[in-house]
Amino acid sequence: MRVNERIRVPQVRVIDQDNQQVGVLSTPDALNMAREAGMDLVEVAPNSDPPVCRLMDFGKWKYDQKKREHRAKVKQHNIVLKELRLRPKTDTHDKEFKLKKAREFLEKGSKVQFTMLFRGREMAHLDRALETFQDIADQLHEIAKVEMAAKRLGRKMTMVLAPGVGKPRESQPTQEVQPAQEALPIQEALKAKEKLENEKTVETEQIEEKEDSSNAETENT
Repeated sequence: MRVNERIRVPQVRVIDQDNQQVGVLSTPDALNMAREAGMDLVEVAPNSDPPVCRLMDFGKWKYDQKKREHRAKVKQHNIVLKELRLRPKTDTHDKEFKLKKAREFLEKGSKVQFTMLFRGREMAHLDRALETFQDIADQLHEIAKVEMAAKRLGRKMTMVLAPGVGKPRESQPTQEVQPAQEALPIQEALKAKEKLENEKTVETEQIEEKEDSSNAETENT
């Protein structure tokens, strides 16, 4: 913005300190008008024909602008995502340490992503991973809410917590997404696993009954 003597055009359209249109004046006359009012002549629309200038306290205006910019920066809140990694066999001490770090991050306004990595046969223990994630969400529910429920992608499972107040286990179940399947609440996943084991037990018992029956017929013969 050009101010006072830096304005070199021959004429300008002037707006006074009360925001009233004065009209088109020669630049020297506009400068004299500004000095008499104890103001600065500030070019606010350089591309107009003629350029538009306003009478104002330029120093005060710059100060107000800096204050507004500072307030805007203070209001800006950059969300940071912190990651904490776990393993299916993570011991209690390490888990407590990770929970402590997560609490610190959340209290500072950051989101926390828990990532559990699986190797080899550890993929057979997805139910344990779901239970671990649910336990973490339960322990942090006073300061964190589940933003993204537990989801599995390949050999890792992730869950994201955000600052806030979470919900109890019964109203905010952790979920797992299997490839080409909808997400299942942890309770349903565990029930499905238990049902499968029961079906295997029943099938085994039926086979044993058939074998006993066959043996009995053989003995009778």
